[in-house]
Order: sequence, then structure tokens, then C-alpha cells
Amino acid sequence: MTVVQPDVTVVIGAYEAMPYLVECLASVEAQTLDPARIEVIAVDDGSQDGTGDFLEEFAARAPMDVRVIRQDNSGGPSGPRNVGLSKASGRYVFFLDADDRLGAEALERMVAMADRNGTDVVLGRVEGVNRKPPRSMWGETLDRTDVYSSNIKFTLSAQKLFRREFLERHGMRFDESLWTGEDALFTMEAYLRADGVSVVADYTCYYLVGRDDGKHVTKSGSYTLRFDSARALMGLLERLVPPGPKRDVLMVRPFLVTVLPQFGPVFLRNDEETRRTKLELAKPLMDAYWNEGVAQRLLVHERLRLELVARGRADLLVDVLEFIQAKSKPAPVLKKRGTQLYLAYPHYGSPEAGVPDRTYLAEPREAKAYPGWRKNPTETFLRGFVRKVRRKVRRMRNRTARPGGTAAA
Repeated sequence: MTVVQPDVTVVIGAYEAMPYLVECLASVEAQTLDPARIEVIAVDDGSQDGTGDFLEEFAARAPMDVRVIRQDNSGGPSGPRNVGLSKASGRYVFFLDADDRLGAEALERMVAMADRNGTDVVLGRVEGVNRKPPRSMWGETLDRTDVYSSNIKFTLSAQKLFRREFLERHGMRFDESLWTGEDALFTMEAYLRADGVSVVADYTCYYLVGRDDGKHVTKSGSYTLRFDSARALMGLLERLVPPGPKRDVLMVRPFLVTVLPQFGPVFLRNDEETRRTKLELAKPLMDAYWNEGVAQRLLVHERLRLELVARGRADLLVDVLEFIQAKSKPAPVLKKRGTQLYLAYPHYGSPEAGVPDRTYLAEPREAKAYPGWRKNPTETFLRGFVRKVRRKVRRMRNRTARPGGTAAA
């Protein structure tokens, strides 16, 4: 008898997942993709709430092939995912969290997208259920894109469709030494190594469910783990991307998503020892990776806070945070005939503070909201010209990258 390779292996790592697991598995069973084309590998990571038993019951009645692996608790999501990946036989792998669920057509649409475009990673639109989902990357469906020319860098969770041969060729696995951010490391590496990424934005493929029992992994853990996560991701970018604008674009993500929140309102509530420890943990990251190319891609208040972190100036940072927390608005300061706009957050123009004025300079996307600001005609022309060239290059690459595609004569 010929054994047909499944199209997709759904890997489910489950720990204390009841009752959320019920709807999760129901969403797998409801897939419009032929059950014969789906393989499920579910790893019970030492649960004590009946998760393992429910998985066994599901395996006994499900219309698709389901394998349940029960193991002692590994302490994090990386171990179960790696176990599932090592046992997978599908052409593609999808990592499904046990407290989330799939849209009914999710697997069918994502597999079709990958097959049609020959891409190694497919993102499906995400919606939140009692939880805030990523949003900026769902503007349009993209047959083929990359991490530089889209906003996919702001969704680094593992819930994507990955071509399994691609993962095996590069020996990719989740880092089991990380207690948080392991999915960001894995997914960013996949984006960087992939032969194209597709985005399904016109259908909700994934429902990100917020647990009300406080057990969701992203809500737990010490702040020190966040710095571990940032350090790992920045190190990956350093290894895989040469210095320059491309690396700067990607470095925005760990600075903005992982480092900056540690120096937000929570910093005002931290005691002096915690504040000092945070600055010590941040220092090697700021010394190694904070530069003008990253800074200019941020809003003024984001840039200012990180600049003060880089300088170790907790005293000035507290002033800025209190100003923001009070919902105060910085006065706009126009210069160079209105083509430069500075936002006068605390310590702007202060010789004693010593913060460069350029830290307060708003980039056009932020400055355009203020009356009196106008674009620099020379910069406008140059940026427009560069955008046109980039669009033309992307179109040519897309034509040649598609299976059977040829460059225009």
C-alpha cells in the first residue's frame, strides 16, 4: 500500500491547556483541507489537568492521523515544538498553540499559497480573542515578499506555515535555552533564510486567544528574560545581516518590542535596584547595536527614551516618563524654514543634560501631523526617486522569482 505524504503537519505543544484545548482541536477537525492530507503531532508537556487524556481521546476519534506524545514538563514551549518537528512527515509544518484556534480554511489557503508561489513561509491573518493581535502586516495579501519590504518583522510568533524541507535543510530548531522569545528567534531566522514569504491577509487563519487563568507564557517570567530574548535576536541579526540599513531596519524590532517596554511606565514603579539592574542589562545591547540608523526609524519619544538608556541617565529618563504619563504634549519647535521640527520633550536644548538636539528631531511621518511643518523639497525628490527604483527592482525580482518566471526583455 502506498503511503501518501501529508500536506501539513500540525504540531501542538500542550501544557495545562484545558479547557482551551477543546476548541483548539475542534478547529483542527473542522479544517476544509482533506483530513487525509493533515497530520497532527500533539505533545503533552507534563500536564496535570487532563490535557494528555483529552489528546488521546481526540486521537482515537479524529478523521486525520493524530499522534500523541506524553513527556515530563520541559519548562517552555521550545521542547515540545522541537519534539513535534522531529516527528513530522508533512510537506509543511504549522505550529498551533493549544489555547488558540484555526480558521476553518486556514490550512487549505496557506498550503495553496505556498504551493502556488514556491515560498518557504506563509503568514495567515491573525485576530485576537481577549488579546491584542499584531495588525500592521495585514494590509494586503502578498504572494511573495520579504522581511525588509513589509511589516512581517513585527509578527515573530511561531504560528506560521513553514516548508519542512527548508527547516531541515538549515537545521532549524527552537532554542530551548530561552524561556521567552524563542519563537521570535526561530521565525526571524526563517524570514532571513527563506526563498520568499507569503501573506494571507484576506482571511482570518488564526485566532489568538487570551487566557483568563494567568497561565499564558507571554505574561509570565522575569524582566531579565526579556533582555535574554533581545540579546539572542540581536545576535542573530548580527550574524546573518551585514552592517548597514538592512540590519538597522530589523534591529528596530527588538529595540521597540522587547527593550523599550522595560523603560516605559513600569520603570517608574520599579525600585532603585531594579532600575539599576535594567540599565546594566541594557548597556551591552545599547553599546553594540544602538546607532543613528536605528534611532532615525523611531518616533521621538521612543528614540529619546532609548538614547537616555544608552547614556545610563535614569534621572533624565524618569523626567521624560513622568511627562508622558501626565499626558503632556511636547511643544513643536520649527527650524530651517519649517522643514525641521523638533519636539521639546524634557531636557530639549539643555546644555546640562547634554542630549543632542537631533534626538528630538521628528521624522516626516511624525512631523506631518504638526501645522507649519513642510517637506524639504530636495529630500522629497530624492526619497521619491529611491522609492520608484526600489519598486521597480522588487517587481523584477518577483517576476523572476516565481516558478517558471522570466525577466522582462
